[in-house]
Amino acid sequence: MRDMPAAAPSAPAAAAHVAAPASSAGTAAPAGTAAIGELNDETLAALDAHWRAANYLSVGQIYLLDNPLLAEPLRPEHIKPRLLGHWGTSPGLNLVYTHLNRAITVRDLDAVCFWGPGHGGPAVLANSWLEGSYSETYPDVTRDAAGMARLFRQFSFPGGVPSHVAPETPGSLHEGGELGYSLSHAYGAALDNPGLLSVCVIGDGEAETGPLAASWHANKFLDPVHDGAVLPVLHLNGYKIANPTVLARLPEPELDAFLRGCGHEPVTVSGDDPMTVHRALAHALDGALDRIALIQREARTEGETRRPRWPMIVLRTPKGWTGPRQVDGQPVEDTWRAHQVPLPAVRENADHLRQLEEWIRSYRPAELFGTDGAPRPRVLAPVPAGARRLGANPHANGGLLLRDLPMPPLEPYAAELPDGRPGAGSHEPTRVLGGMLARLMADTAERRDFRIVGPDETESNRLQDVYEATGKAWQDRTLDTDEHLDRHGRVMETLSEHTCQGWLEGYLLTGRHGLFSCYEAFAHIVDSMVNQHIKWLRVTRELPWRRPIASLNYLLTSHVWRQDHNGFSHQDPGFVDHVLNKAPEVVRVYLPPDANTLLSVADHALRSRDYVNVIVAGKQPCFDWLTLEQARAHCARGAGIWEWAGTDDGTGEPDVVLAAAGDVPTQEVLAAAALLREHLPELSVRVVNVVDLARLLPREEHPHGMPGAEFDALFTADRPVIFAYHGYPWLIHRLAYRRTGHAHLHVRGYKEIGTTTTPFDMVVRNDLDRYRLVMDVIDRVPGLAVRAGAVRQRMEDVRLRHHDWIREHGNDLPEVADWRWTPRGTDGG
Repeated sequence: MRDMPAAAPSAPAAAAHVAAPASSAGTAAPAGTAAIGELNDETLAALDAHWRAANYLSVGQIYLLDNPLLAEPLRPEHIKPRLLGHWGTSPGLNLVYTHLNRAITVRDLDAVCFWGPGHGGPAVLANSWLEGSYSETYPDVTRDAAGMARLFRQFSFPGGVPSHVAPETPGSLHEGGELGYSLSHAYGAALDNPGLLSVCVIGDGEAETGPLAASWHANKFLDPVHDGAVLPVLHLNGYKIANPTVLARLPEPELDAFLRGCGHEPVTVSGDDPMTVHRALAHALDGALDRIALIQREARTEGETRRPRWPMIVLRTPKGWTGPRQVDGQPVEDTWRAHQVPLPAVRENADHLRQLEEWIRSYRPAELFGTDGAPRPRVLAPVPAGARRLGANPHANGGLLLRDLPMPPLEPYAAELPDGRPGAGSHEPTRVLGGMLARLMADTAERRDFRIVGPDETESNRLQDVYEATGKAWQDRTLDTDEHLDRHGRVMETLSEHTCQGWLEGYLLTGRHGLFSCYEAFAHIVDSMVNQHIKWLRVTRELPWRRPIASLNYLLTSHVWRQDHNGFSHQDPGFVDHVLNKAPEVVRVYLPPDANTLLSVADHALRSRDYVNVIVAGKQPCFDWLTLEQARAHCARGAGIWEWAGTDDGTGEPDVVLAAAGDVPTQEVLAAAALLREHLPELSVRVVNVVDLARLLPREEHPHGMPGAEFDALFTADRPVIFAYHGYPWLIHRLAYRRTGHAHLHVRGYKEIGTTTTPFDMVVRNDLDRYRLVMDVIDRVPGLAVRAGAVRQRMEDVRLRHHDWIREHGNDLPEVADWRWTPRGTDGG
């Protein structure tokens, strides 16, 4: 067991070193901070006392049920019955928190921190309790012995708090249960926050993930004029849960070359002697902050336009530092065995209990806490005041800073229907939306709190009008052939969906607004990231002190039905299925069938709070079915009867219901309705369109769900319903399985049959086409199969002719390619 040394100044020794980048040498501290680098004995002692106190509280949370100040010898009944939590990363996180406190205090920094090794929940909880922000948030967890006991007891305990840096933790912006997203979150927080320092502690295990590896390049997009700064701290403690980590085992020159190759200026601090590491880390942090100040000053006042090489810190300390060196004859400290609970059998094993007491007392708690349990003044000396504390910074509770977007009126951008006739005109829905977004970009130019992110697809997705208001963020060199690149642009494009998602989440969590535009098939890349964000929102809804933030809005386009040159690899509509598995209070899914419904849905989504909104809309020309006024009403209902499209006169139940969700399914349903009107005019057909998929759920399962009576009034209780759906058909069955008429529901959708082919051939291959829908009606309306056998045969013949036609001509049948909606009464129907 290492006994913590008394606080005293010490010169750098072989046990620790700091290597600063040459580019920061000689950089002067900002005005008013001339004494920043003067680390005297008292400063070092205060830093060490704070760090020891945080370590003490971290161990206590993992182990202690009672006796928080060790006022009596430790006994088994003082120990929690279930030992849960992660010790290994906690000492390093405590070290960083301690030194950030000093830097914030001396420089009056506005700072937040993203704790990548989120398993170190005990550390961030300990520090927020020390600084007082925890007790302010949770008044029953007072900053005294009783509050300390409650802090210990609640950790990983039924009815208590999670073991990760979770939404319940003051100052947290990032759930660390799943690794890889911290650095992209940190950059998202810094965007358009010119006065903010966004620190990110990256665990070396986390650094092995794909999302984190991609986010090293986010520094190429950070605007030193309008954005804040990001300070990555790569914490190398050497091990994951059972294995060494890749970056920790790299020779130092190789790691340094890698980080420099990513555009960073690394400053390395390493060692296992606490006082030496304190001194080295304080110097490294001061140097990095001086370098950041210089970069920002050169860009903001001197007009420097070269891409800066931002500093970062590489911190190498032992895993489980200051904990047990050996347990049961096995090495623990500085090995993977320190990852979770170093002493696992404290209640049953007297030797473990003895080691635990020695370990906890090694922090010398009497020096750290008074007899009442309150932290002593020396412990609190580095702690900032008020909102400068990491646990109280309003950027870490972004809803406090959120302002409503200046949403433009939709009328100037709406698609006009000639003579108000459905289907008389067509537009590319996302291009129409792009006009409205361009206005929104222009109207937020000064306040800079709205961004669009996406993987290299803004123009491909027909949103290029936004470039009239802003360019694409880019800090590197440009060529004459480049277009729309702008050092101060607010469109963010990089070919990493993970990084785009992380940027936008960090931006939203710190009180701003945005839209993620993505090809539908590749939204799946961020399945796990959206899981974590949904869970975050779900928890924050139960925390009154967490203020609502702007919703995470997805626009999924270039969708499954129009992949004319990309083919099967780009055909997957399943992101919707994934999202609808999640918390119903949070998730919303919309499938607008035309341009005006897309405008209405987007307007609603961008105004909303605390949701994940998924909007699926095509970018190819699409018929305009509804006026803007009609679209607003239809979207407000979420699902409704299109009386003009069917032959149901409303005096009785229809013979069949044709339902659609999605733009291509809507067109096929309307074409099928026209065929039925032509060939079977005596048939009463009701056409229903669904914009909000959650409307299909029962009200008790989702806030948007329909009561049973309303559902039956719309779809009937006993008539056949032929439902054409944009995605996998079984989702509709899952949503509606409890409905009275579910046995009469027949769904057509994507059946994982795709290729590079014509637009209509895609729907034929998946049995979603108009002719197949007519055949389904004939097959399912009682008694119709015999009477309409000839009609059914004609439908099958067209499908067969289609097969031969496209292989000869390469285009769809003329009656399909040239089809237009004919209003009822103009065709003799």
